[in-house]
Amino acid sequence: MRDLAERYVRLVLGIGHHDPDYVDAYYGPADWRPVDPPPLDRLRGDATDLLDTLMTCTEPEEELSRLRLDYLRCQVRSALARIGMLGGERLSFDEESKALYDAVAPTYDEAYFDDAIAGLESRLPGSGPLAARLEAFRAAFAIPPDRLDRVFTAAIDVCRARTLSHLSLPPEERFTVEYVTGRPWSGYNWFKGAATSLIQVNTELVIYIDRAIDLAAHEGYPGHHVYNALLERHLVEERGWPEYTVYALFSPQSLIAEGTANFGIDVVLPGADRVAFERDHLFPLAGLDRARAEEYYGVAALLDRVSYAGNEAARRYLDGAIDRAGAIAWLERYALMPAPRAEQRTRFFDSYRSYVINYTFGKDLVREYIETRGGTADRPDVRWAEFARLLSSPRLPSGLQVSGA
Repeated sequence: MRDLAERYVRLVLGIGHHDPDYVDAYYGPADWRPVDPPPLDRLRGDATDLLDTLMTCTEPEEELSRLRLDYLRCQVRSALARIGMLGGERLSFDEESKALYDAVAPTYDEAYFDDAIAGLESRLPGSGPLAARLEAFRAAFAIPPDRLDRVFTAAIDVCRARTLSHLSLPPEERFTVEYVTGRPWSGYNWFKGAATSLIQVNTELVIYIDRAIDLAAHEGYPGHHVYNALLERHLVEERGWPEYTVYALFSPQSLIAEGTANFGIDVVLPGADRVAFERDHLFPLAGLDRARAEEYYGVAALLDRVSYAGNEAARRYLDGAIDRAGAIAWLERYALMPAPRAEQRTRFFDSYRSYVINYTFGKDLVREYIETRGGTADRPDVRWAEFARLLSSPRLPSGLQVSGA
């Protein structure tokens, strides 16, 4: 199996020559990287041969080893789909997400979002578009640029402390933070191996107070940084599985990564705990009126109900049902984004396409999976234990489905 895993790693690295975003992280042997770009036809042949071999492998008795074999099979199928796309093949949004991420997100119509928006209309009365009223409301909760680092540092500190009280991480784990502009995303974790990450925060657009905890938890603790560090420790170092030294971004692994990172926000600072911490610590650090914390999070809870609007905009845009202007208008109307943020989001669609399902549907799948195992909000110890078990395993998105759990 180690030889097959090495072939998988070399395949992913080869695809990376044709797609600069494909290899999100690699910390394996340097000489496994191809010196020259392998032709797509050769990569397709390599992937097909590897998948055929994996399909003939005997099913292991140990559960983790069975999950490993399933993981490699599914990752290689995804790699084949990506090779096809790089060669000019076109799939619908749902076909693409199934082929790349082993999942298809639910579809919602305008009526679904209209119902959610009605609650915000009553919460933010006035004239003019609701998106403009929301933006005016949120302006009072923007983190001043000169206070961003201290607020973000405090958010990291609390997320790290709470995570370490439940999870055992490598003693050498660490990450550094950089503030950048001109990116299609709001934050990014670049895992370097040896339990080390670089986290970048995009300051191009306004950063509101809730993004501090969101980014600290999602990119750091217990999100991407912890996920990669635990995979490195338990699967690479302890089990010697080299396939986890490479992370193919457009693959089923990303739904697990993004789903656990987004759900991890609720795990590390659930509900009232988060509001209390931000009110008492982050609001003062940001120079904001702490008396309005509950008001802000009341609106945020309503806004969360339109989280799937971004998926619908991407689906329609990438399927050709609407153009860029139409996608921006949809995001303004149903995701309640201001025009600059909506335009930035369409640039994300251009680069990452159906990847958007991993944030929303991924989070829902992870939550359901953990809660069906007893990890409900009123049983935090079980929730943390199940969360840690998922972070350290090669489970696939289709394996999170409650019906198949």
